[in-house]
Amino acid sequence: MKTGISHLRLAALPVALSAAFSSTIAFAQSADNPAELQQVVVTASRFPESAASLPFGVSVITAADIEASGATTVNEAIMKLLGVPGRLDLSGGNNYTLDMRGFGDTASSNQVVIVDGMRLNEPQGTTPDLSQIAIDSVYQIEILRGSGAVLYGESATAGAIVVTTKAGRGLPQVNAASLYGATGSNGLRDLRANATLAVDGFALDVAASDVQSSGHRDNLTSNAHKLAVTAQWSSDVLRLGVRGGNSDLRSGLPGSLTAQQYQDNPRLTTKPDDFATVKNSSSGLFGVLTLRDWQIEADTNQLQRKSTAAYIADGYSVDSDVSLSNTSVRARNRYNVGPWVNTFVIGSDLADWKKTTYGDYGDVSKSHTLAYYVKDDISVQSTGTRISTGLRTERVQRSSEVAVANLDDTQVAWELGVSQRVAAYGTVYARMGQSFRQPTADDLGAPLQGSVLMAQTSHDMELGARWKQAGTSVDGRFYRSSLNGEIGYDPVVINPLSWNGVGANVNFDPTRRQGLEIEAKQAIAPTVDLRVAGALREALFVQGAYTGKSVPLAPSKTLALGADWRVGAGHSLSGTFKWVDTQYPTFANDCSMPAYATADVRYGYQIRNAELALAIANLADTKYYSVAQTCTNGAPAAIYPEAGRSLTASVRVKF
Repeated sequence: MKTGISHLRLAALPVALSAAFSSTIAFAQSADNPAELQQVVVTASRFPESAASLPFGVSVITAADIEASGATTVNEAIMKLLGVPGRLDLSGGNNYTLDMRGFGDTASSNQVVIVDGMRLNEPQGTTPDLSQIAIDSVYQIEILRGSGAVLYGESATAGAIVVTTKAGRGLPQVNAASLYGATGSNGLRDLRANATLAVDGFALDVAASDVQSSGHRDNLTSNAHKLAVTAQWSSDVLRLGVRGGNSDLRSGLPGSLTAQQYQDNPRLTTKPDDFATVKNSSSGLFGVLTLRDWQIEADTNQLQRKSTAAYIADGYSVDSDVSLSNTSVRARNRYNVGPWVNTFVIGSDLADWKKTTYGDYGDVSKSHTLAYYVKDDISVQSTGTRISTGLRTERVQRSSEVAVANLDDTQVAWELGVSQRVAAYGTVYARMGQSFRQPTADDLGAPLQGSVLMAQTSHDMELGARWKQAGTSVDGRFYRSSLNGEIGYDPVVINPLSWNGVGANVNFDPTRRQGLEIEAKQAIAPTVDLRVAGALREALFVQGAYTGKSVPLAPSKTLALGADWRVGAGHSLSGTFKWVDTQYPTFANDCSMPAYATADVRYGYQIRNAELALAIANLADTKYYSVAQTCTNGAPAAIYPEAGRSLTASVRVKF
């Protein structure tokens, strides 16, 4: 049985590494220039607050980070800057499944995506499409490491990705505009426009983009159009707004390759005529009211989506209509009790979802969710101590016309956390709790014969330490999640209900995720910044037929290195290196996917209000893949290749 990690030694590493890394501070500062902390404000706790005392790990990517890296999607920014492994999606390569804590094939069902308060996760087996967010509209991306179940509900065991747009940040705005154009390898044409009009408390934000590409494989041509508009009015105590948007994507579906096909020609398509189209339209209202010690926020959002997947080679297509609405109301009260500061949060989330699928696989699926949560934090300013408690109860009603049994269940999530300031610039923290996930509508539609899917529960814990001073920051975390009844698809289990007699959605035997994460940044000179993000992860079945086996598609080690160099007046150079260890395509671990490493570089030249840039992705033209679905004769099969070397030339003009 594989263990791979010494629990006690890993638990001690975050504190030890924080202390060791802090000794390099003198390299970046002098005695004549004392260190000054730059406060990082996050909204991962659903209200703006400083990240310094949070009893859990949060990683932050700013708009400046995105621009300097040349990232063109939210997915790319998270993978490139934080080293989070991602798997190419199977719908044309325009999206990625991010895997924050080694959940492998079930990653997208165990982390929540929030954009300006709107939850993008749906109760079906799809990955929230972060590629549909206009990248130039993003103000900040926050990665909440570990369970976010109390604040965000089901499916948040691995954490939450919280995206805040420039329109949604709630800060005073000024008139501004930008235009971006790029061309490059694989027939890339990328056009973007953003504008903000601000007058006397009123602000109008518009973001639009048009991206076309022939793709890195045959039949991977894609066309994507996006538009987002937000109008809002703000005073000292009230902010009201309305938002809307739409996106339109058409992409080819090139299909998977055998090992031999991949070796011979990774650009090959086995499905030359298959394609998919997705059309989204969204709208919403939001408001923020501040009354003395109270801040009250409310938002309601609606999403409509029409999609088609035409599998011409296999002789069928799948058309569906989805409608989603969610409403959230929350309030925060902050008051002093002697030397203590008490912060109390209470809220409610309501969501309704319906999907109608047409054709040979026709179905009508519905979901209704109602949740209430409370959270209380007590802080002692003089000692730097913070104690956090939280509780959530959530009722889920879910049905599918083709399901053997429907769902009506209530689950509870809770957490207890503490953080303690040490020295002037360091904090240690610990957290424990319980999270959960209910079966999705897709899960209900393909169960094992004679079984009823149960809710998945997880007992979670995290120990960490962070240090931030002058040009140095480091954050280290040890975590463990022990899961009972994890929900996933077993492709080899005997199932007479399946079309081919095998494969079903099941509750797995107990599984465990645990590991160590390290993130650090260092300014080694006024013009040079370095960053590193690494993870050592263990994702195992701990009981049952697969005891000791690794969870499929969960690499045990990842590493990302980056550097930014402001070469001279107007000149900048940045580079990133990413390495992902081997992983297994199957539960039996009977073959492994090769580890891979890629490097990207970008040069930019600023001329007044314009920047010219040249970016090279996958500099060494590494041949690799992030998805393989089966093993054949001891080798990975059903492979989806990643792109080779690509060049992009761009110009950005700001007004």
